[in-house]
Amino acid sequence: MQSRTLICLSLFLISSFQLFAQEARVYKEPKFHFDWSKPSEYPDRIVLNFGQNPAAEVNVTWRTNTEIKAGYAEIAVATAAPKFWRNGKTLTAKTEVLDASSIQTAEVIANYHSVEFRDLLPDTTYAYRVGDGERWSEWFQFKTASANPGDKFSFLYVGDAQNYVLELWSRLIREGFRKAPDSKFIIHAGDLINTAHREQEWHEWFTAGGFIHSMVPSMPVPGNHEYRAKNQEEIDQKVRSLSVQWKPQFTLPLNGPKGLEETAYYMDYQDVRFIFLDSNRDHELQATWLEEILSKNPKSWTIVSYHHPLFSASNGRDNEALRNLWKPIFDKYKVDIALQGHDHAYARGRVAPGENVMNGLNMKDLTGTVYVVSVSGGKMYNIGDDWTEKGGQRDRTAENTQLFQVITMEGNRLKFESFTAVGELYDAFELVKGENDLNQFIELRVNAVPEKTHTNTIPYKD
Repeated sequence: MQSRTLICLSLFLISSFQLFAQEARVYKEPKFHFDWSKPSEYPDRIVLNFGQNPAAEVNVTWRTNTEIKAGYAEIAVATAAPKFWRNGKTLTAKTEVLDASSIQTAEVIANYHSVEFRDLLPDTTYAYRVGDGERWSEWFQFKTASANPGDKFSFLYVGDAQNYVLELWSRLIREGFRKAPDSKFIIHAGDLINTAHREQEWHEWFTAGGFIHSMVPSMPVPGNHEYRAKNQEEIDQKVRSLSVQWKPQFTLPLNGPKGLEETAYYMDYQDVRFIFLDSNRDHELQATWLEEILSKNPKSWTIVSYHHPLFSASNGRDNEALRNLWKPIFDKYKVDIALQGHDHAYARGRVAPGENVMNGLNMKDLTGTVYVVSVSGGKMYNIGDDWTEKGGQRDRTAENTQLFQVITMEGNRLKFESFTAVGELYDAFELVKGENDLNQFIELRVNAVPEKTHTNTIPYKD
């Protein structure tokens, strides 16, 4: 009797498993009430950005409803003593009204408050909080850049968050913070959200990052999804406007070309000049500006970030005009690495030093600019052949994989590591700067997990 019962139970479990295995799982997207993303009298969306000189300049921005007419930030050198704030100071915020009540998908009125912390001490941990004098945020901490150019530091770089931001980008950015908690800032290579002016999506982005945005400065560039028509008139005229939230919610360096403030800019972090470009518009204007700031660059390293790749990871997305305009400038001034987004896949390759087209002969030891395309959100494309067909050498690719990158600078060495959303090392290399600013290239991907493609990962398409 007992054996018959066990046999019946086994048959039931087998049949149940087969039924479950054959059952198609349908994804259920979360639903948000319209008021979920609305501001209140309490500060939210608190985000840090660096100024031009991160050893002395850090900016903070936050949001409230329009009942809060004034904002303040308190800042002090952080110590282990809980009343470190006794040695702090209070600064009055600049407050601006964002009235997007007539813009479909935005439909919000909010006050944005910003404070520029200046004359900070280098290599120092500060604590700050923001509020209206009565309702305050918690205390957050950040650290300024070192005054010693060669000191070691790391930063994070992520490609498009864009889709399923709260659902899926949250795990990626939090894993990045866990993997590299001492990262000094985060580069976002465009398409932070999908629909430029949509309040819910910006709320998802801020909620997904949470306190990380308030402690690790963000250095973003706009992608094509940060540009959309605001109304029917712009639709009729085929005009795309920058997200109405972009400038109020980020306080970025104002050192870019006129008319491109806070979408094209640069900062000097220790011995690296970081240049951020807006690949959506005014390419020639930025080329002139780029030439100027590179010709006067006192730093040993140069890193650029923008959205549309000069070498595309996916087919049918080639940006030939942009490549023909910007790449000769990168070549001329020996830009070390270009951090890109847009193509919703991963690709990493390089160009030969001193040449506009690679021949591969001198790529074993020396390299010109290394180009990277990466994606951090949940929207995925196929890898194509455009990269190699346009004269680029491609060394590593990935499909259907959320990734973040940790880049570490120390003296004459740059170490690049790419990690999956579950912390696996996916790609790695080093650059060693030698004579005449030529970089030795050291391939390290042998230490990484095998290549991920649509054929060996959980299917992306239904």
